[in-house]
Amino acid sequence: MRKSYKWSIKEILVHIIDDERIYGYRALCFARNDKTNFPGFEQDEYNFNSDTSERTIENIMEEYEALRLSTITLFNGLSEKSLKRMGIANGHQASARALGYHILGHDLHHIKIIENLYIKR
Repeated sequence: MRKSYKWSIKEILVHIIDDERIYGYRALCFARNDKTNFPGFEQDEYNFNSDTSERTIENIMEEYEALRLSTITLFNGLSEKSLKRMGIANGHQASARALGYHILGHDLHHIKIIENLYIKR
């Protein structure tokens, strides 16, 4: 594992995308009653290997918008029964619905970080 450092705004945005993609996949698996015990992921390694500096902010935002639409479509297609199904990821049990709430809360958490550390009003 690499030593953490202060991420750039682009790196934070790519981290949000990575997290949403991973949690969306886990939510789908839980909803489909997949009993796989999903491992965690090392966010600093994902960040280090993301090649974010080679991307434009427009490209990152295009990916974010496409992924968010896909995530919304995924959750809109899940029944109440599916949303209640449970699974285990990174040693923690959760429902598919809870993973959807994680995705939203994770975004808000990082938006606050960007506002407080980078935009300082």
